Amino acid sequence: MLGLCLALVATAQLGRPPPAPPQPVGAQCIEHVCFGLFWGRRRFPGASRLCQARGGQLMTVRSTVAETAIALLVRNQSDSSLWIGLQLPPGQACSEPARQLRGFRWVTGDERTDYTHWRPGGPVCGRQCVAVAALNLTWEEKRCDSEADGFLCEYNYPDTCAKLSPGAGLAVTYTTPFGAQDSDLLVLPPQTTASIPALGVELVCQEHSSGGMRWSSGSPGAWHCQLENGGCEDSCQWDGGTPRCTCPQGKQLDQDQRSCSSLCADAPCEHHCIPLALNFTCMCHEGYELAGDGISCRDIDDCKTNPGLCDQVCINTKGGFTCQCHAGYELVEGKCEDVRDCDGEKCQHQCDDVPGGYRCSCSSGYAPSPLDPHKCVLFCNQTECPADCDPHTQDTCYCPDGFVLDHYNGSAKMCVDIDECEQGYCQQLCTNKPGSYTCSCQEGYSLDEQQLCISEDEFSGEMEPYPKTAAPPHVPPPADSLHPGVLIGIIIGILSTILVLMAILYHLMKKHFPVHGAMDYKCSNKTEKGVVLQQVPPGCPSANQKL
Repeated sequence: MLGLCLALVATAQLGRPPPAPPQPVGAQCIEHVCFGLFWGRRRFPGASRLCQARGGQLMTVRSTVAETAIALLVRNQSDSSLWIGLQLPPGQACSEPARQLRGFRWVTGDERTDYTHWRPGGPVCGRQCVAVAALNLTWEEKRCDSEADGFLCEYNYPDTCAKLSPGAGLAVTYTTPFGAQDSDLLVLPPQTTASIPALGVELVCQEHSSGGMRWSSGSPGAWHCQLENGGCEDSCQWDGGTPRCTCPQGKQLDQDQRSCSSLCADAPCEHHCIPLALNFTCMCHEGYELAGDGISCRDIDDCKTNPGLCDQVCINTKGGFTCQCHAGYELVEGKCEDVRDCDGEKCQHQCDDVPGGYRCSCSSGYAPSPLDPHKCVLFCNQTECPADCDPHTQDTCYCPDGFVLDHYNGSAKMCVDIDECEQGYCQQLCTNKPGSYTCSCQEGYSLDEQQLCISEDEFSGEMEPYPKTAAPPHVPPPADSLHPGVLIGIIIGILSTILVLMAILYHLMKKHFPVHGAMDYKCSNKTEKGVVLQQVPPGCPSANQKL
């Protein structure tokens, strides 16, 4: 029978809801942290669990500010002890009085602190925790499995709400999320409710859409305008005995009927939105124009719209344009100015700035070099011209191609034209010119390779034209098929022919050249003047001869 009764009692106990957590008998909130005082004899582990049940922890007393909060909570109390969040870590057998926290750690797992208030004493061993005496706020070591008269909890929050100012004669009661009820708290944690029975208003501290914590109501619209401006962001006004929120021009009420947002907050404008009294209009950045839909923006081709924007070249860009200049000009303060290309030594003789660049010219008696237009070469369009001699020493003189250095009366040094026609460079007709010569052909012949004359009959029909070089009568056999004796004979024959030709050439030169004029070299370019300069040293065999 007794067993049955015990079973019925146990069943009844299981059917009951769990007991509500104890309520703090006092609370203090400073900035973003709140402290709660709980009475009731508890061991350290049980007190720690009760703090955690409300989202907190046993109190960490790291500064004199925390000590002042304890003093306010336990005033008028005496001869009682309260657990705080200090304990010896596992594995440490005894306390160490020489250390600041005597080897204890906060329930947060660290030893950081700017404040201690230990009761004098030696080391203690075993599983030790710390309690604060309500009488003098000293810290004393106690076994964790012993009981204290109460405990102090700590609750940390990212932000808080300021206390309400309802006006004279209106009482406010705050209920914190950790169960404290008070009317004198300076700051309130999130989810604290504020009740003002005289106005019939109940508010909640919660995060606002614009950021930060603000008092709000669960239902839309304004509450009593006397309290926090009725919750209106801009203005609270009475309309027939009902409080209503209003917004300034260009803004509208949000869904909560208290906050104001710009008419452009949700506008689809691509660039700019301009709020009006009851609507908005879209605008575009400079260089763009509003499209037909009144929302999007399209680029304006500034170069086509304003042809005179740039001095020379206009390049359109997104939302603007860029000016550029032609080659030989540079952009200076929006204008294209001719670049002074003649700065520096670009030309050998004279440099002239021309629009878009520069031009080199030569002094009298010189012509631009066909190989390099920046340089000048000696030029002569007569049969005789003065030689170009070094002003410091008259021993080194130069003549244009197709001329030879000659002396007159032992002082004047002249460049005399070489008559190339006497050398038989042309196959038929030859015309000598100052510094060069020109070949031509008789009637019925055409000039080929500037020197050869080919019969025009050879180009009629389908036959191949006359070859530019004489073709051998037959292809010689490979060299490795000839007998060594035959090869030696061929070589000796070729050398003999060369010696005979050299002797004939020497005889012709002595016959055709006067005693006082002979040529030491010939020009390699027969058709151009003033391209390459030749140097004739005074020790040359022809220095005393004249053409």
